[in-house]
Amino acid sequence: MYQFNVYRIGPEIKIGEVDLSFTNASLFMVISSLAVLIVFNLGSKKNSLIPNKIQLLAELSYTFVSKMISDTAGSKAKPYFAFIFSLFMFVLFCNMFGMIPYAFTVTSHIIVTFVLAAFIFFGVTIIGFTKHGFGYLKLFVPSGVPVVLLPLIVVIEVISYLSRPVSLSVRLFANMMAGHTMMKVFGGFVISLGIVGGWLPLGFSVALTGLEILVAFLQAYVFAILTCIYLNDALNLHH
Repeated sequence: MYQFNVYRIGPEIKIGEVDLSFTNASLFMVISSLAVLIVFNLGSKKNSLIPNKIQLLAELSYTFVSKMISDTAGSKAKPYFAFIFSLFMFVLFCNMFGMIPYAFTVTSHIIVTFVLAAFIFFGVTIIGFTKHGFGYLKLFVPSGVPVVLLPLIVVIEVISYLSRPVSLSVRLFANMMAGHTMMKVFGGFVISLGIVGGWLPLGFSVALTGLEILVAFLQAYVFAILTCIYLNDALNLHH
């Protein structure tokens, strides 16, 4: 599956055993970031009463993420709007660029999604301890639990908390990789069956493409809303 291959672009750059060379994955992350900046720069240049398509896209995205933060994390999370908005748009654009033929899907690689998830995990944990001190540990002790069950519940809560970066990263990576693999499989059937028998898998490929565009948006949304939920735990300490 060549579409998942990471290869070097330009000269090899190494610091000790760490390879810092610029790759196709790096290229598409840069492209996605620049695309986000260009869209919102163009969308905010002319704030006309009747918005054009780019301005409408920028305004809808802003409103959508703002409402998502308010609904899941409350007003205390407003200072973190810029981060969550940037995260959502970056993941969304990476997913959407991956739908272009011969492009590279950055989010289909676990190393990318895990680094994002680990950054969120450590950031939320730091915020939680900054806001509540050691009182943040109350998150692992749900209220109303019988004393007999408390040790077991605490262990389960700790494991659940520590597994957040894994579940967050695997969910995005697995969905994107599985979807693109299925598209490749059906595309292979179209070629191998030819003009006569290839119509059915071609129809599936078209339908699957539409589904994958929806999944690309939904996975960016899920990634951002779970970040909001984790942030809500850190800020409001529901237990």
